[in-house]
Amino acid sequence: MFRRRGHLLAILFILPAAVVYGLFILYPLVRDVLMSFTDNTGGPASAFVGADQYRTLLGDPVARDALWHTVVYAAVVLVVQTTLGLLFATLLTRRPRIRRTVSSVLLLPALMSPVMASFIWSYLYRPDGGINTFLGSIGLHALQQIWLGDASIALYAIAAVNIWMFAGYSCIIFLAGYAGIPQELLDAADLDGAGWWQRFRKVEWAMLAPALTVNVTLSLIGSLGVFDYPLVLTGGGPVGSTNTLALLVYQDIFRNSDFGMGAATAVVLLVLVLVVSSSAGALLRRRERVL
Repeated sequence: MFRRRGHLLAILFILPAAVVYGLFILYPLVRDVLMSFTDNTGGPASAFVGADQYRTLLGDPVARDALWHTVVYAAVVLVVQTTLGLLFATLLTRRPRIRRTVSSVLLLPALMSPVMASFIWSYLYRPDGGINTFLGSIGLHALQQIWLGDASIALYAIAAVNIWMFAGYSCIIFLAGYAGIPQELLDAADLDGAGWWQRFRKVEWAMLAPALTVNVTLSLIGSLGVFDYPLVLTGGGPVGSTNTLALLVYQDIFRNSDFGMGAATAVVLLVLVLVVSSSAGALLRRRERVL
């Protein structure tokens, strides 16, 4: 009787969250998948077209370019952001007196909204903005660029904004990993005469495996679904060089009123995020068990 009452209480506590999850996550997801098999253009009537939207999407050079830009963007953000976060965390671990202050400063950009950060950087990236002005003031005129107007560098300029915002966040996760390393292991490494590089490579890197898994997973999920930065900074330009899959969904639905194609693109993006992030997480968790 008491067990049955406990089950009933558990269900009552879970029910509100389950209802919210069903209404705002599962229901829109199911509707999106169903809509991707129609030619819905926002009107009351739509016809079932099977996989035509997906076939059109796979044959669309704009969609293929957007997929490539998304993958490149995610790779750049993942590598640079994780590397910087690990570097900052390693340096701050060895400087405990300034660790709290510096880590708080590094975390400040992550507290801003992506839209606000994009507006700030749009001014910095202007031809007469802060970056080019600074480069000119120190004599590096050759490095001055039209940062958001050059198709060859615009995507990387947008990635830099993402990295600036969340490198400190990655650093905090790695610092939490450092806090979990037993001091006895570090003392033993010092007694064995290990230098800073040997200690990092043989002890710290292995013990930071869980923090690395969290950082990589979060970075992939966020960067593969990037939307705010290219929308505000370039709108997908110049000449489509910063179009991403998430931005393509927005363009299909709100500019072209092609709800069916937008839904199909959203499904492809969802599958991409799930496959890539879960595969990376599984590989890194397997590495944790080996270490």
